[in-house]
Amino acid sequence: MTQTGTLTIRDLIAESGVAFGTSGARGLVSALTDRVAHGYTQGFLHYLREIGEFAPGTAVAVAGDLRPSTPRILRACAQAIRDTGGQPVFCGHVPTPALAHYAFGRAIPSLMVTGSHIPDDRNGIKFHRPGGEILKSDEAGMARQALALDPARFGPDGGLVDAAPLPEPQDIQDGYLRRYLDFFGKDALSGLVLSLYQHSAVGRDLIARILRALGAEVLPLGRSDRFIPVDTEALRPEDIELARGWAAEHRLDAIVSTDGDSDRPLLADHRGEWLRGDILGLICARELGAECVVTPVSSNTALELSGAFARTIRTRIGSPHVIAAMDEAACETLGPVCGYEANGGFLLGSEIVRDGRRLSALPTRDAVLPVVAVLAAAKARPLAELCADLPQRATFSDRLKDFPTRDAQAILAWLTSGSEAESRARIEAQFGALAGRLGRIDQTDGLRMTFEDGAIIHLRPSGNAPELRLYTEAETEETARTLNARALARVWEMAAQLA
Repeated sequence: MTQTGTLTIRDLIAESGVAFGTSGARGLVSALTDRVAHGYTQGFLHYLREIGEFAPGTAVAVAGDLRPSTPRILRACAQAIRDTGGQPVFCGHVPTPALAHYAFGRAIPSLMVTGSHIPDDRNGIKFHRPGGEILKSDEAGMARQALALDPARFGPDGGLVDAAPLPEPQDIQDGYLRRYLDFFGKDALSGLVLSLYQHSAVGRDLIARILRALGAEVLPLGRSDRFIPVDTEALRPEDIELARGWAAEHRLDAIVSTDGDSDRPLLADHRGEWLRGDILGLICARELGAECVVTPVSSNTALELSGAFARTIRTRIGSPHVIAAMDEAACETLGPVCGYEANGGFLLGSEIVRDGRRLSALPTRDAVLPVVAVLAAAKARPLAELCADLPQRATFSDRLKDFPTRDAQAILAWLTSGSEAESRARIEAQFGALAGRLGRIDQTDGLRMTFEDGAIIHLRPSGNAPELRLYTEAETEETARTLNARALARVWEMAAQLA
């Protein structure tokens, strides 16, 4: 290593294990040291300078979630911005989409320190260019950037020895609130009684303000000073029971919540039953009058079966893939283009105009838009009825925790090895007793198996943590849930056999 410690982000990834996932950099808190965070931020800004989106003196907006390690990492990122010639603008602890809305509106870069929904022994950094999230092609550009990390700046544990305090926070919350108030109106949710499951979500207070500004009566519940890893795709049993208990105790029209950085929504009906994120996204797209909808391959097939949209596009899992497809579709489609993920995060790819009111594009995951749009529709008809109108396809997802990525990849490689006939025979031998005769195989992202009776089993290594995600779809929720549990058990057996 040279005197200034010149290396690249690619080298930092190899050294630390903090790598790009489906949305930014993620890793163990112990590995995401000040040195690693400083290096990633440097690489981000060097890359933006290379493509003409950053220069000395440029403001860079930063914010973070509520996990314990976030303030330290924020200080390291802010110091890296200063060291690279930029001006950090600290926006406080706010939702990722609120930060993005602020930064996109000013055409400045931004970064969010968050691990989203994963446990607080991990954290991460989400990077945004002046007009949108970084895409996979941008990650490659960042990874090759040369960095200058002076060893004298960092202690033995990788901590900065001279990190300056964060600037005084700038209040950006009002602008995010006005986005929804100006489009939906102050009476959009009037008459609705909502519970807000706050837990440790960074948007817990701001979202309460937004719902009240739109006319709803809001009852905050479940606030926690300890970080709770709420995953909108794989809810904990206690989150399911909490919602049902609150619905039984209080007279509620719905229950609202989000994940840790408040870019993925949760919405439960009056019975306390959580809606699946892809169903929430589908209804939101319909209520907004979208012409083209982009969603990952894992989302519920009720999208196509509904016949509500002129065009639908399927992508790999992760918002960068959805955004890239939305950008392409926007050049070909005259009407509104939007996207959503199975986790419920909603991405607006083009402006929506309604009754003279305009809702600007926000091409990053947002939790507030789908919640508000669907609740506004629920004033006329309960959530349960809105869902009942859709083709009855139920999805369920779960995961195997602490499941090494190499083991997950080995299982997928084994199932798909050999000729097509050999692969199909191997898949049917493993899953045929659970789902019947195999129909189609889709390897867009992981291994998605559609069986002739309509059942779907989808295996995918997580991009954020050592987990194996398993998605199932069937005609009823009970069938999808049972199929998921049995398929997970079968995966464990395969892992043991291949060990």
